[in-house]
Amino acid sequence: MDNLTHSLVGLALGELTHRLLPAEAGAAGAGTRRRLLLTGAALASNFPDLDLVLTALAPAPLGYLLHHRGHTHTLLYALPQALVLLAALWLCWPAARALLRTSAPARHGLLAATVIGLLLHFGMDALNVYGIHPFAPFDARWYYGDMVFIVEPVFWVALGTPLAAQVANRSWRRLLLGLFLALPALFVFAGFLQWGSLAGLAAVWALAVLLTRRVNERAALLAGVALACGFVLLQGAMAERARGQLRAALRQSDPAATILDLPLSAFPANPLCWGMVAIMREGLDGYRVRRGILSLAPGITPAAHCPAAIGSVHVAHSPAALAWAWEERGSVMALRTLRSRDCRADAWLRFARAPSFAGGAATDVRFGPPGVPNFSTLDLAPQIVPPCPRDLPRWGYPRADLLGMP
Repeated sequence: MDNLTHSLVGLALGELTHRLLPAEAGAAGAGTRRRLLLTGAALASNFPDLDLVLTALAPAPLGYLLHHRGHTHTLLYALPQALVLLAALWLCWPAARALLRTSAPARHGLLAATVIGLLLHFGMDALNVYGIHPFAPFDARWYYGDMVFIVEPVFWVALGTPLAAQVANRSWRRLLLGLFLALPALFVFAGFLQWGSLAGLAAVWALAVLLTRRVNERAALLAGVALACGFVLLQGAMAERARGQLRAALRQSDPAATILDLPLSAFPANPLCWGMVAIMREGLDGYRVRRGILSLAPGITPAAHCPAAIGSVHVAHSPAALAWAWEERGSVMALRTLRSRDCRADAWLRFARAPSFAGGAATDVRFGPPGVPNFSTLDLAPQIVPPCPRDLPRWGYPRADLLGMP
């Protein structure tokens, strides 16, 4: 997920943890504890993304593809990260250090907020099509949620609005509340959101403000957390429905092909529209990768009316529920030969779930069609080949089924 979402998740965790703990003896201690829990949980919710500093260890794009969401996104390394963060807070914050020496609730709350914040980072990242490998080094495979877009305004509005409504300074409170309503509106004009999605987000914003004013801040924040969790559950159910419809359509159109994988990319605040990729095995040596859009309610939003800005998917205007925009056929033997002869391609294939090799470049079409370079694109054109990248994580190959690996 984006770091604004990670930060809001951490702030909500810190605020709720503070409110659930027994009260501190004095107002100064209570204020310090609240600031400490908010800071600790927000930092923990972003801490694993410090692996971005490791991307320079390998040439682009391999450094980003293999080191980001790497070792810091595994359960094994959660404990060392928690210890480093807790030590930094202890050493750099004298007032927090004094409080932690005397207050058991503050110690327990900070420990819980830090550990849960790290785990929430892993869980949020696991929701989208990018994937993580949380059980490495014992299991180096990628795991994909395929249910929530990597930048999701539902989380911004559901969590950010009740948090902004608690800001004491009136000017800052109004500015932040306006920001959490304005950002989705900008997404509409940029082509990422439909007007119906904006209306739903505006209703969530208004509900959060109303609950804060008419009930209390805790109720508004709990409602935001419940709505965010409910949205994830809804997206999971709709993703399964989309995958079932896609699988049925593929079997009907090409019953002889074997469906290997169906990566799904959600649309922001839109459970009806889904970007889709199909990877299929055809015959003894063939495979095919297809990319398009699926609408679960074509009577309301046909596939052609889903926001075109997401992933640069453009399909012909029609009332159909399923629209294919691109496809590529390849040779399994050629793919295996490329991996064995080109160490850069071998490293790239440890990330690529939907590989395309059109135009002399390797691109994972989960993130865009060939011919439109994205962060996954690796130039394979003949040139002076640099030395093989060293010290790369040995993640499992997403397309091990095509590469002939167990």
